[in-house]
Amino acid sequence: MSTAPEPRPREPKPALVFDDPLDQQSPDDTDRGWGERPSGDSVSDLKRFLDEKPPHHL
Repeated sequence: MSTAPEPRPREPKPALVFDDPLDQQSPDDTDRGWGERPSGDSVSDLKRFLDEKPPHHL
């Protein structure tokens, strides 16, 4: 005779949110993060430059 496995608890499904997105503050509404770069050395600056260079500039 076999026994039925115990049911596992289900994870709750994410709820749908029907709020108006224009009522919320966006990151662009503040001055934080505009033009600020993390401080680093010349090696990290060169790496960032090479990573962000478009492929047609190689």
